[in-house]
Amino acid sequence: MDIYLFFVFVLFALAITDLIVGVSNDAVNFLNSALGSKVAPRHIIMIVASLGIIVGATFSNGMMEVARKGIFHPQNYYFTEIMVVFLAVMLTDILLLDFFNTIGLPTSTTVSIVFELLGAAVAVAVVKITTQPDALPISEYINSGKALVIIAGILLSVVVAFSVGAMVQWISRLLFTFNFERPIKYFGAIWGGLAIAIITYFILIKGAKSASFMTHDMKDFIKENTILILTISFAFWTVLMQLLNWIFKTNILKVVVLAGTFALAMAFAGNDLVNFIGVPLAGFEAFKLFNANGGNDILMAGLAAKVHTPTIYLLIAGLIMVVTIWFSKKARSVTETELNLARQDEGFERWSSSTFARLLVGRAVGSSTFFSTVLPKPFVNSIKNRFDQTAYNKKIQKQANPPMFDLIRASVNLTVASILISFATSLKLPLSTTYVTFMVAMGTSLADGAWGRDSAVYRITGVFTVIGGWFLTAIVAFTVAFVIALIISWVKLAAVIALVVFAVIILLRTNKTHKKRSKAKVEVEIDNEVSSSVDKVLIKCSKSLNSVLNDALIIFSKTAQGLIDENRKELRKQWQTTLELNKRVKEQKDKVHLTISELQQESIETGHFYVQVIDYQRELAHSVSFILEPVLKHVENHHKAILPVQAEELQKLVNGIAIFSNKLQSIIFDENFEEIENAVEIQSLLINDINSYRKAQIKRIKNKDVGTRNSMLYMNLMSETKNMLFNALNMVKAQRDFVSDTK
Repeated sequence: MDIYLFFVFVLFALAITDLIVGVSNDAVNFLNSALGSKVAPRHIIMIVASLGIIVGATFSNGMMEVARKGIFHPQNYYFTEIMVVFLAVMLTDILLLDFFNTIGLPTSTTVSIVFELLGAAVAVAVVKITTQPDALPISEYINSGKALVIIAGILLSVVVAFSVGAMVQWISRLLFTFNFERPIKYFGAIWGGLAIAIITYFILIKGAKSASFMTHDMKDFIKENTILILTISFAFWTVLMQLLNWIFKTNILKVVVLAGTFALAMAFAGNDLVNFIGVPLAGFEAFKLFNANGGNDILMAGLAAKVHTPTIYLLIAGLIMVVTIWFSKKARSVTETELNLARQDEGFERWSSSTFARLLVGRAVGSSTFFSTVLPKPFVNSIKNRFDQTAYNKKIQKQANPPMFDLIRASVNLTVASILISFATSLKLPLSTTYVTFMVAMGTSLADGAWGRDSAVYRITGVFTVIGGWFLTAIVAFTVAFVIALIISWVKLAAVIALVVFAVIILLRTNKTHKKRSKAKVEVEIDNEVSSSVDKVLIKCSKSLNSVLNDALIIFSKTAQGLIDENRKELRKQWQTTLELNKRVKEQKDKVHLTISELQQESIETGHFYVQVIDYQRELAHSVSFILEPVLKHVENHHKAILPVQAEELQKLVNGIAIFSNKLQSIIFDENFEEIENAVEIQSLLINDINSYRKAQIKRIKNKDVGTRNSMLYMNLMSETKNMLFNALNMVKAQRDFVSDTK
């Protein structure tokens, strides 16, 4: 009895952790449209979403049945077996969702919980069949029909969400264009009234059927007066929108987006709360049945009956979700992925292109050309005019921190997604909110022309990468839950304790990793921030150059020491640092055109010097890579260590380069470019040293003191070190020209 009470306690502790981890992933679903369109300050958006979560949490009662009997038949499992299933599910869910949060990819908590339940239930069924002579066939344990319906519904939602999102967005843009200020004055109230009325219908009417606080009389009244309530809602919101516009000059689209954020957060809580607390609550119900039977191991037929979930549990879970979205750093990482793929502007893309994406874009371009020639030209031109972004882009460029897309698209995203999710919730079908919101956002992006020919292949690759992660979620969820359930079935209490400790260690490690990445990302964002004035560009350049010089010095010195000590671990660590350095300077170079375009008109001539600075910075990062890569391969392949005299030469070179690097950094920081001549002298001395070390190496080769591998490595090291010195000094000279021309 005490052991199983401990198991129930573990389930609820895991539930709290799962809420935190899961909401960090799912916050992307209801925050992105409001954040991407910058409809309001972040704290206002968060308050609206928090209210939506609290209200939606009370609508989740009907969804709890999925965890109890949606995937397997509880009446054929004993209490001890049910607890194994539930513990395996919760442990797997935490580890899986935390992994996706750490790498910043949105995944489906619904898919993960469904396949975890399936995997754990199958594992326990296999154990029963192989150890109990009177065991039933596996088909009697797994609710395969319901599981297939859920899986089919989830997959179908991907296609439906993308198609509906694209269609509604195309029609909306056709009606309002990108210059929607004037049309909104005439039709905005009707648009807003219709959008909010639809949201009201699907959430308050359809969703209310499952609310834990609803009485039968209230449900009957809503059911009998559906059309009346819908009509009154449309009329009320339309009139209110118009009055707000006339009297207070309120932007109707902002009201729609905030209302949609509330609605989607509400739909999310109503549909996804089961993913986090459904299993622990089912475990608690099982324990009560077990306890009521005097602690005898019985079949869990009681879980197949309808069980009412107390509202207080739902509200507590809702409050934990609210606290998480306010304070979770990982939630922001996941949010950035969708915003990057959905943004209206072009620029640096997170994803590279793929063969499939190139093929798809090629076919789309060919089809577009075909229809442009077949359809009447006046019709084609009129459509193009409705989607013309010229004026919109000029307006956006004047803003210091522009939105990633406009309010028309944000309102469509929220309205369509909340309708689809709420409708599925009313049918007690746990479709994936992540899949729906993500695919709606991708559909509206496509229809809005955000995937232009310069960005389409990268965006499509990104979308399919995320979708591939979804399939990976299903496979990994099933497999890991299956394995964990087997381990717990065999090892019992010791396995539960060991797995919980393991999960805690993993969570701590991933949190530490994410903090490091977040810190590095902030530094990159500061380096790559697009500046709108010459002074800001100068400050940014100075900070970036000093940072690159410092990183190059550290990498070079630790590479030399790693070669001397044959320290593979240190060299691998420096290789990761080098990759991050190259990525950072590449992103800055990719954004050169954005910085130049944002410079004031009278300062455009400074762009040439700015480009030179960034080019030399990129070359310096390359030089560091070319130095480190052969050294790493040499040590990893266990080739002979370098000679003591070579180690001594390298150490002298490291000391000299440290003096040279510090000199360059002080020149940049103080803008004391008269000192460049002194830096040139230091560089000349270092180059003389390199030449002398190279001659000494040639003598060693002739005397056969060193082998081929040593010769190739050392000669390459000297050559690339010389290139690094040239690039570093040229970078500072380019900065001098940039500053001189500006000031």
